[in-house]
Amino acid sequence: MTTAYDHKRAKRNVAVLSAAQAILGSQMSMIFVIGGLAGQQLAPNPCFATLPISMIVFGSMTTAPWLSNVMQRYGRKAGFILGAAGGLLGSFTAVTALIYANFWLFLLGSYLTGIYMCAQGFYRFAAADTASEEFRPKAISYVLAGGLASAIIGPQLVKWTVDYSVIPFIGTYMAVIAINVLGMLLFLALDIPRPPVPAEDAPAARSRREILREPRVVVAIICGMVSYALMNLVMTSTPLAVVGCGYDKADAADIVSGHVLAMFIPSFFTGHLIARFGVEKVVSLGLLILAVAGVVALQGVEIENFFIALILLGIGWNFGFIGATAMLASAHRPEERGVVQGMNDMLVFGGVTLASLASGGLMNCSGGTAVEGWTAVNMAMAPFLMLAGGALIWLVLKPKENPAN
Repeated sequence: MTTAYDHKRAKRNVAVLSAAQAILGSQMSMIFVIGGLAGQQLAPNPCFATLPISMIVFGSMTTAPWLSNVMQRYGRKAGFILGAAGGLLGSFTAVTALIYANFWLFLLGSYLTGIYMCAQGFYRFAAADTASEEFRPKAISYVLAGGLASAIIGPQLVKWTVDYSVIPFIGTYMAVIAINVLGMLLFLALDIPRPPVPAEDAPAARSRREILREPRVVVAIICGMVSYALMNLVMTSTPLAVVGCGYDKADAADIVSGHVLAMFIPSFFTGHLIARFGVEKVVSLGLLILAVAGVVALQGVEIENFFIALILLGIGWNFGFIGATAMLASAHRPEERGVVQGMNDMLVFGGVTLASLASGGLMNCSGGTAVEGWTAVNMAMAPFLMLAGGALIWLVLKPKENPAN
């Protein structure tokens, strides 16, 4: 039974993590707006334009296993401060790369930024650490709702800073440096105890192989991977498609802002929907909305099509990803937290890495025009949505089990 003190501490941690999502998280929308454009400016081949975004996600994927172990041993606070330090170093490296017009150094900075992106991915799990079973889905949703502020802050900062220097994009990366310094201070207020050391006579934790035999864990990972990867696939190409279709960078920033708002506004009620209707129904709704987003994008390249498609993409990601996170959080034992969460984020961001790599190739190298590239990007969503939908149906038809109990 959760005590009043525990509930108070859980609410405080949710508030801190929501603020971190708002402040530190704004850098991700900033970098996703300009990363591909800066890559296009520096890359020796236009097919490599989105490679900097891919390197961020690759950095997140390769960071997940060791950062999860750091947090398991030293606590969430140490891991989150380390993540912000990675974001700071990555932005400083990107500024240096832009000054010297060095694409490969820019890729290194992007990789280091991935350390921050990985840490941000653990905010949602940290929200569940001190929350009761009833409060857990709501805690996850409230933390991700902090992204609502980041959706406003990030793209607006891009507009104010993108042309600050004679070298494009340097002003934006300087702003990201300041954001990481400010955000690190927030974690001093975080109050999440380190995971307890198992007693000598405690049952041994399951191996990764054994954990992956649990259907609920596997389906949660698949749905989380597909939801995040498809969102990244389309969002990474959006600034290139918008500018390539004759609109300007301010339009691209506004569309990304609308998308990020749509990613996080539903978080105020996603947890309530999960508690009322069940996680499987919410995830299935998210996958359906992602499919509708692709259909809208294929109808044309008017500015309204971009806005509507990207807004639906954000909502679909929210339901699919929060639902998959809640599903995973209820499918493992407390002593398995570090192993399961690190493995989950390594696999999820591995899929996102492949999606972001594919995004640049599909957008710039699958046809002669931006319209053809944009069409290829959205058509690529279909098989993966069928995979996740099939996995979810398979889970629903199986008898209910929960080995975490």
